[in-house]
Amino acid sequence: MSQNNKKFVFYFLILLFPVFLLFTRSEIFAPVESQIVDRSVGLIRFISSPFWEIKKILYYHKIFEEYKRLRKEDDLLKARLIGLEEVIRENSRLQQLLDFKRRLVYSSVAANVIGRDPSNWNSSMIIDKGKQDGIAIGMPLVNSTGVVGKIAEVNEHTSKVILVNDPNFNVPALVQRPREIGLIEGTLQGICRMRYLSAKAAIEVGDKVITSGLSSSFPEGVLIGEVIGVQYNLNNSTLECMVQPAITLSQIEEVLVIQK
Repeated sequence: MSQNNKKFVFYFLILLFPVFLLFTRSEIFAPVESQIVDRSVGLIRFISSPFWEIKKILYYHKIFEEYKRLRKEDDLLKARLIGLEEVIRENSRLQQLLDFKRRLVYSSVAANVIGRDPSNWNSSMIIDKGKQDGIAIGMPLVNSTGVVGKIAEVNEHTSKVILVNDPNFNVPALVQRPREIGLIEGTLQGICRMRYLSAKAAIEVGDKVITSGLSSSFPEGVLIGEVIGVQYNLNNSTLECMVQPAITLSQIEEVLVIQK
C-alpha cells in the first residue's frame, strides 16, 4: 500500500470515529457522544453566524422596500375608510332631511352650509342657495331636528342666515306641556330666551318649546329647544325661560329653506 493510500485511510478513520461514537448505543461512549454533540453545536453556531449576518444584510433592502410598500397601502386604506365613514354619515343626514321634507306640507328648498361669518361664527352662516333658487329675506330654515334660523341677506347664488341663538332672531313659540305662548329671542350667550310668559305659567325645566301658530313664517310645531331655566322678571311681572336650542348649531351642514 502506497504512502498516500495509508494517509487517506488514516484520515478516513479519524473522520469516521466521531460518526461511530454518535450512532453507537454503547453506554461507555455516551458521555463522549454528548460532549462531541455539545461542542459541534457551538462550533456550527460560531461558523454559521457570519453567514446569517451576511444574509440579513443582503435581505434588509428587500424587506425594507416591502415595509414601505405595506405602509403606503395601510395609509391609503385608512384614508379610504375615513372617506367611507364620512359618506355614510352624510347619507344618514340627507336621508333624515329627505324624510322630514316629505312630512312638510310647505314648499321648501334643500341647501348646504358653505361658510361661516368669522365675526359672528356661532350665530350666522352662509348657504349655497340665493335669489335664483327662490330664496327671500325672512324665510325660515329648519332641519330634521328643529329650528335653524332665518334668511337675513340674499345674493344671486348664496344667502346669509342668522341662527336661532342670534340676538336679532325672534319667533313666537309655545311651551308644549303647559301650552304657554311667548316670544323666543337669541342671546349673546349662545342660548335663547323666551319672554312675555304669564307670571302664573307652570313651566318647568325640561319642558319642550316649539314654534307657535302665531308665527307668520315658521310652520307650527317645529322643535326649538328645551327649557333649562325659569326666572321671574320684576320689571314687567312676567316669567322668562332660558332655552337650549335643540340643534347643535356648530354642526349644521344641510338645511331646508321653507318658501311657502
